[in-house]
Amino acid sequence: MGTYLHNLAQDEEHIFQSRFPAVPVPDDITLPEFVLQNAELYATKVAFVEAVTGKEVTYNDVVRDTRRFSKALRSLGVRRGHVIIVVLPNVAEYAIVALGIMTAGGVFSGANPAAHASEIKKQVDAAEAKLIVTNGSNYEKVKGLGLPVIILDEEYIEGSMNWNKLLEAADKAGTSFFNEDVHQTDLCALPFSSGTTGLSKGVMLTHRNLVANLCSTLFSVKPEMVGQVTTVGLIPFFHIYGITGICCATLRNKGKVVVMGRFELRTFLNALITQEVTFAPIVPPIILQLVKNPVVEEFDLTKLKLLAIMSAAAPLAPELLTAFENKFPGVQVQEAYGLTEHSCITLTLGDPEDGSRIAKKNSVGFILPNLEVKFIDPETGRSLPKNTPGEICVRSQCVMQGYYNNEEETARTIDKKGWLHTGDIGFIDDQDNVFIVDRIKELIKYKGFQVAPAEIEAILLTHPSIEDAAVVPLPDEEAGEIPAASVVMSQGAKESEEDIKNYIASNVAHYKKVRVVHFVDTIPKSPSGKIMRRLIREKMVEKMRAKLHSESNVEK
Repeated sequence: MGTYLHNLAQDEEHIFQSRFPAVPVPDDITLPEFVLQNAELYATKVAFVEAVTGKEVTYNDVVRDTRRFSKALRSLGVRRGHVIIVVLPNVAEYAIVALGIMTAGGVFSGANPAAHASEIKKQVDAAEAKLIVTNGSNYEKVKGLGLPVIILDEEYIEGSMNWNKLLEAADKAGTSFFNEDVHQTDLCALPFSSGTTGLSKGVMLTHRNLVANLCSTLFSVKPEMVGQVTTVGLIPFFHIYGITGICCATLRNKGKVVVMGRFELRTFLNALITQEVTFAPIVPPIILQLVKNPVVEEFDLTKLKLLAIMSAAAPLAPELLTAFENKFPGVQVQEAYGLTEHSCITLTLGDPEDGSRIAKKNSVGFILPNLEVKFIDPETGRSLPKNTPGEICVRSQCVMQGYYNNEEETARTIDKKGWLHTGDIGFIDDQDNVFIVDRIKELIKYKGFQVAPAEIEAILLTHPSIEDAAVVPLPDEEAGEIPAASVVMSQGAKESEEDIKNYIASNVAHYKKVRVVHFVDTIPKSPSGKIMRRLIREKMVEKMRAKLHSESNVEK
């Protein structure tokens, strides 16, 4: 009997749920309908304003133009499940484009406007796209792809369709072609993500996925907050967080988005102050600028109306968090954790009135309502108890339908019981705070010890002469892999590479010591602020080979 009970206990699953009660998810509504509910009550309120040009779009414009654009798309032959690629920077009409596509039954797929023409072609081919929406400055990249192109600018470009003319024509057209019902189970977005294993893949998301995610992430917004929030829209809208976490969440709560096409520190600070921004979702590199760049001193920070910043997409170094809090007292720092394949999973939301619910510093917060999370041993697949790091797995109505035309990768990511395996290592503590340790694939294995690059980077950033840093593994015969750092030094810094190695050595266990340091001008990062480790690693390997080569020539 004892053995039987023992085996039973061993197989017991450790599944964690939200400390917050479940929230209802409406099941008969599309994403555009959900986010534009009650918009008529806010018809004249500004929904989107461009920080640089001052161009404004009201709630009335959003509702009207979403309807007009979806009609125009239907008249062009767009049907349920057709993918439309949007190659645009963050502009005031971006959400109208995306919601219009979804309303027509189409599937919105955002592409990075900074991408090379060949990269956009890969996405167009992989998504089997039917149409492209872009602007004049990006037209050259897409005109040779053999698809109809809609141009968002005022100008008319030969061989393309003009946005304004299409909307005007849609007004005059009848409604005969507008007869296909869009269901909540239909796909509405196909963002491209490197996924949990490297190469870019289309992530299939339904209306249900995104409505459910908004219900979970917005659960704590009180009725009196509706219509009161001004959010900065700087994170790219082609990124799933940009379109759902910023555009859709703000529309749902009838707030205003201050749209920024690119980051420039003075423009950013000016927009925060003049537009009275209350909520700023930004990435760690920007927080680094706010803390370390002298330009900030030119502004009167007492004029800020900022209540909170949100750091997502990349881990925020604990020291950077403290430095930010010291410089911007009274601004709450929230962290979130999510991925394209699921959208948001945890949020450091708390109820300030009830102190017990504020998440711990440096955690990514609490599990959102309606979600199940477990942490598994990557070797055995067994779920682990609290305070034990393992691979984070999540199960909910927000889990993607799979990778487009890629059953093999889908099966590797979503198991038979519906758990999405994130490829991230983390744990949950006794107070339900979730902590991220690192990516499985980014852990450096030094003589069998695991070294988390994010931890070493956080320590490097505490050095007064270091502006930015990235830690990557380099191959090593004896150790397997060694931790190596690319470091951006501040102007006039006197320290040598050896000094930096010693600085780390005096702060960590022996196996975490950085064995190689290279000084560089910049750390390459993706648009969402993630460090491009593979690129850095290749550069460091090249540099070391060149050094060895020149040394062997000297010896000859």
